[in-house]
Amino acid sequence: MLSVIYSDEFLEHKTGLLHPEKLERLSAITTALKASAIANQIKWRSPTPVDARVIASINRVHTLEHIKTVEHLAKRGGGYLDPDTPVSPRSYDVAMLAVSAWLDGVEEVVATSKPAFVLTRPPGHHAESDRGMGFCLFSNAAIAAYYALEQLGINRVAILDWDVHHGNGTQEIVENHQKIAYCSLHQFPCYPGTGKAEEQGKYNNVLNVPLRLGSTMAEYQPIFEQQVIPFLTNFHPDLLIVSAGYDANAADPLASMNLKPQDYGLFTQYCLQLTPNILFGLEGGYDLAALSESVVATIERCLV
Repeated sequence: MLSVIYSDEFLEHKTGLLHPEKLERLSAITTALKASAIANQIKWRSPTPVDARVIASINRVHTLEHIKTVEHLAKRGGGYLDPDTPVSPRSYDVAMLAVSAWLDGVEEVVATSKPAFVLTRPPGHHAESDRGMGFCLFSNAAIAAYYALEQLGINRVAILDWDVHHGNGTQEIVENHQKIAYCSLHQFPCYPGTGKAEEQGKYNNVLNVPLRLGSTMAEYQPIFEQQVIPFLTNFHPDLLIVSAGYDANAADPLASMNLKPQDYGLFTQYCLQLTPNILFGLEGGYDLAALSESVVATIERCLV
């Protein structure tokens, strides 16, 4: 069995007509999982209601000004953090609940030593300590990493970001933390224009791998084998958090890569060779069919 942490409340973050980060992303994934051959091996869990744990965790990585900006925008009926990042009346509450789900995921993996998948929105890896951007309000993966370090037996946490866009927010928040490593594979050039290969973090804890447009598994596989897995292995993480974006698929409208949904099953296999203690959390992915198939492929490989 594999736990998927999800709530219909995540559909209440409204982004407006034609915005790619739409509620149908989650509807498509849940429908695909429930219709898949692994449906009876999935344990659906609701996130813990927002509590002091969530508030403290968000306060740990984000400035009070940013948190209040999101809250005030929502309370006054909505607005924009930047031209791509809308806030609707329920977005603040939903983003807080998403953080709670990621924290629940950390606890689940630590307790069971098995992978778990957090199926939430809004995504998080572009949110920096003092601002939201790129569809992201709070930096879910970074918040989860800091929270994980408070758990018994967790001394080092690695974050693998395979979203097609560089997770500038995650890197900004964790790059100076000795016990957190960050690794990103991303299309370059592409939004947000960050993630240079020469950036290594304060403690050699950052690995950025910019990839050329049109890259396929033929480019990704040797990078996993020769760079990503050695980097993560040498860090010796007790927990691996995967910022699981699926927008490097060939069908995705927001990027120019050529992966197939089944390729994410191989990515997952590489991760499982490192550790079973993996928290997968949804980031990007905007073609509904490719996104759904990719999530199924990820979870299928965890159940082999």
